[in-house]
Amino acid sequence: MSIKNCLECGTSIQGRSDKKFCSDYCRNAYNNKVNKDSKNLIRNTNNHLRKNYRILSDLNTSGKTKIHQSKLTNLNFDFNLFTSIYTTKKGNIYYYVYDQAYLELDNDYVLLVKNE
Repeated sequence: MSIKNCLECGTSIQGRSDKKFCSDYCRNAYNNKVNKDSKNLIRNTNNHLRKNYRILSDLNTSGKTKIHQSKLTNLNFDFNLFTSIYTTKKGNIYYYVYDQAYLELDNDYVLLVKNE
């Protein structure tokens, strides 16, 4: 029987032979450190998506609204973040943030639509 040390704090481990941590605290602390970078990326992306959604929802109160693109830009809307893309048979490209979408029009106008 070999003596193992906790991957987080280094103390010797009692119990099962496949045990890697001395306590739930050490297991959680270790996994939080390992996953920190990916969790930050996901959290930040989700925060930006929520902000984009809120902006579209606030500007599109009727379900279909035409606005100038500068309104979105002034509110720090991130045009690089969306949840899906829908291309119509005519070739129009709708960028969705959950159930809110926008379609880029001519002369820097944008059509906001809500998918019911």
